[in-house]
Order: sequence, then structure tokens, then C-alpha cells
Amino acid sequence: MRVWDVPVRLVHWLIVLSVAGAWWTAEAGRMDWHSYCGFTLLGLLAFRIYWGFFGSSTARFGQFVRGPRSIVSYLTGRWPHVPGHNPLGALSVIALLALMLGQVVLGLFTVDVDGIESGPLSTFVSFDAGRLAARWHDRLFDVLLWLVGLHVVAVFFYLIVRKENLIGPMLSGKRAYDNDQPGMKQASAVRFLIGVALACALTWTIVRAFQF
Repeated sequence: MRVWDVPVRLVHWLIVLSVAGAWWTAEAGRMDWHSYCGFTLLGLLAFRIYWGFFGSSTARFGQFVRGPRSIVSYLTGRWPHVPGHNPLGALSVIALLALMLGQVVLGLFTVDVDGIESGPLSTFVSFDAGRLAARWHDRLFDVLLWLVGLHVVAVFFYLIVRKENLIGPMLSGKRAYDNDQPGMKQASAVRFLIGVALACALTWTIVRAFQF
């Protein structure tokens, strides 16, 4: 049965590449390309948040973000196998999105020592505030890397211990279930195009319009 639509899978892997690229370019001192990775990540996050409200059923936050009772039910084996994220995996998704969004926002206001490689919104804050944003931008990325590592460990735990392949469905979009479950409700192409347009417009406005 179809579990993930093309936008979810595409955004997922593009985020992986953007975060990896941001890490590598920062380590290599290629701050121009580091900025490009950050701008790309901004657009991807903007689209994913939009898709979490207007996208296909399994992509929507209202479908997989659950309360403590549902998490306990999942941990005790009483949660039914339904398409999409489980209640525990939802926490990882929300935490990753929140951390990446915070990382990008801090980067937009970052001011370097020489003021050359500053973020496009750095002119709206003082030098001291921009330097504080730069420090937290660096610290938060370390936290993000740890959470990414935990996410990868969890994926392999499910693969090896619980015999559940979570990687395959994120590539093919399909997954087998041993019980009858309603399939994913696909969002329209119009909603997808609106999301792309909004994400591109937001990113362009921040990156270009606010620089001058």
C-alpha cells in the first residue's frame, strides 16, 4: 500500500543532502556554499511545514502527532500498525523539523567577526545579537547532528531488531501491512504547486529582498 507520496520522499532526501552539505561546507570553510545549503534547507522546511497541513494524509501533522497516551500504547504494543509515522517516530520528526528551523533562523541573523559572511537578516539586529546568533547557530548544529545520529540508529534498530524496513518505503513510497488499513489519501497537484510557490517566494524574499 502507498504510504509516502513523492513530495514527502523528495523533501526528505533533499533535506538529508542539504544538512550534509551544510556540515561539510562549514567544516571546509566554504561559507558561500554553506549559505546556499542553508537557503535550500529554508525552502524545503517551508514546503514541509505547508505540506504538514495541506498535503497527503500521511504527511499531515494532525495524522501522526499524538498525545502521551498514544505513545504509551505504542510502547506497550497496543498501537495498531497504520500507514505513516508511529507516535514515537512523530516526536523525532517534530524535533528534527524544529531544530532545523531554529538552525536556519539563527543562520539568517548570524554576524561573523568581519561582517563579510553575515546572514541576509543580520542588518535587522545589533552586532552583539548577531554574534550571539552565530554562537547558538554553531551549538545548535551539534545538537542537530546528535539527533540525526539518533534517528539513524533508530532506523537500523527497527531494521535489525524489529524486522521493519523503514528505508524502503521512503524510497518506493510503498509498504506491506498484515491487516486491512485505509490507504494514503493523495493531495492534489494544485496543492503541491501552491506549496512550491509559497516556499520559493518566502526563500527568495528573505535571501534577496532583505539583503538590500
